[in-house]
Parts: sequence; structure tokens; C-alpha cells
Amino acid sequence: MTSTAANQADSEARSRRIIRQLRTGLGPLLVALILICIGLSIASPEFLTTSTLTNIMVQVSVVGIAAVGGTFVIITSGIDLSVGSLVALSGMVAATVMAGSSPGNVALGIGGLGVALAVGALVGALNGLSVAWLRLVPFIVTLAMMAMARGLTLAISDGRTKFDFPNAFTAFGAKTLAGLPAPMIVMLVVFVIGHVLLRKTTFGHQVFAVGGNKEAARLAGIPVNRVIFLTYTLAGATAAVAGIVLAGRLNSALPSAANGLELQVIAGVVIGGTSLAGGRGSIVGTFIGVVLIGVINVGLSLLGVNPFWTQFIQGGVIFAAVLLDAVSQRRKL
Repeated sequence: MTSTAANQADSEARSRRIIRQLRTGLGPLLVALILICIGLSIASPEFLTTSTLTNIMVQVSVVGIAAVGGTFVIITSGIDLSVGSLVALSGMVAATVMAGSSPGNVALGIGGLGVALAVGALVGALNGLSVAWLRLVPFIVTLAMMAMARGLTLAISDGRTKFDFPNAFTAFGAKTLAGLPAPMIVMLVVFVIGHVLLRKTTFGHQVFAVGGNKEAARLAGIPVNRVIFLTYTLAGATAAVAGIVLAGRLNSALPSAANGLELQVIAGVVIGGTSLAGGRGSIVGTFIGVVLIGVINVGLSLLGVNPFWTQFIQGGVIFAAVLLDAVSQRRKL
């Protein structure tokens, strides 16, 4: 009886928590996404088709994958502006390693995957080391890393695009599984892993604690520096996965790849309800935010809206999300 009562209490608490989230965070965002989809489907019959919806998921896959790591960083009240350059750098380094290989060279393809992930994690670790132990400002550190990573990408490639990679490498960006594009599958897997890591592990709880109040977290025995270091390392690793997907999708590595991606990542995370002040956010919210951006982009394209106005509208959505976050923070004070 005691066990039954405890289970019932846990179930009721979980239900109340879900209802509270729907009322205050994910609910309004999800409603907004649904209403926009309904409006676009009425304005353009081509919108609500399998091909268009699949295309949206493929288009947002690179941003979405990188945004998972970005969510962890922003929850700790940090920021990572180097993610776009890191996507390009990881893909270019892998392309350089695989240069001249045949499509069937499995070993070199796997090697390219490993090198890309190692580069991403290493650069992310350098960001984390600078922020956590050197106590440098995240904005400045990652801005400098953005310039260095982009410059290194240009230097390695000599400003030229590299083509033709082994199938083992391009599979993550160009293949399909059960009729679903590989980029979409990789993105969903990364989101699931990110959600479990953030909500179901000790590390995830520590991330929220550090973002909420670093000093209180330190007094509670949480290794604040290590948590911050790991979040930036994770952001670098997810950027590398995004770089692998992008290079595989295009079967090429461009020196200018993912230019400005960091703004889209931050936009998706903030629109998804993660606070720039830290201590609040969710991977599910980031997913909805990223998809919302993709829906707006594709929908406006179908409606024939000038791309310049599309960029303006994107900026307006980001501004609104930041404004709402600021208002929410002031109400808590």
C-alpha cells in the first residue's frame, strides 16, 4: 500500500510538473509552432506535404545538432560564438585527412569521423579551459576562437573546396534509413542523448545548478569549473557532428561553410526557452525552437518572400525571444 501510494504521489507530481511546463514554457511555444504551420499550410498548399516537412528537418539538422551543445553552455550562463567556425574546421580537417581516398575506403572514412570529432572536442575543451580556469569572458574567448578556427580552416584548405569522401564518412549526411534522411536521424539521436544527459544524469543537474548560482553550487560541493569545462567540450563535439553531417550532405568541405551558424544556434536555443541568464532551459524546447526557425524559413520561401526580408523576420523573432526572456527575469527580481 505504501509503495502504491508513493507511486501515485510521484505520478501526480510528474503530471503537475508537465502541466506547469506547458503553461509557462513549452506550451505557448508549441502552440505558436502549430499556428504558424496551420497558417502556412493555408497560404501555401505545398507546405503541408511529406517532402516539405522532411526538407525542413534536413535543413535544420546541422543547426539542431550544434544547438544541443549550445543549450548546455547557455544554461550555465555562457555563450559560444565559435560553433559555426568549428563546424567548418572539423569538416575541413577531416577532408584533408581523407584527401585522395576512394569511396570504398572504409578505414579512412572512419578515420575522418574520428579526426573531426577530436578536433571539435579539442577546440571546445580550449574554450572551456579558458572560461572555467582562466576566468576569461565567454563572449570574448569564443569570439577569438571563432576567428582563429575560421582562419585555420582557410589556411588548411588554401581557400579551396575539397570534394569526394569515402562512403563511410558521407553516410551520415547523404544516406537514408527506412526512408528517412540520415541528417534527420542523426539530429534526433543527438537530441535524445542530450535530453537524457540534461534531465536524467547528475551532470545535467549540476549544469542547472551552476547556471542558477555558481557560488551556491560551489558551496554545495559541485565542481563548477569541471562542469563548465565539460559543457564547452560537449558543445565542440556536437559542432563536429554537425560538421560531419554538413560535409557528408554536400560531399564537400567548404572554407565558408556554416558562416553565421552561431547566430542560428543561439536563436534556436533562446527561442526554445533557454534563458541567457542561465539556470533554465530544455533540450525539447531547443528542438521546437530550431524547428520553428526552419518552418519560418521554408514557409517564407514557399510564399516567395524576398530572402532579405526573411533575414529581417528571423532577427525580429530572436529579438522577441530575448525580450520575453528579459521580462521574465525582471519579474523574478
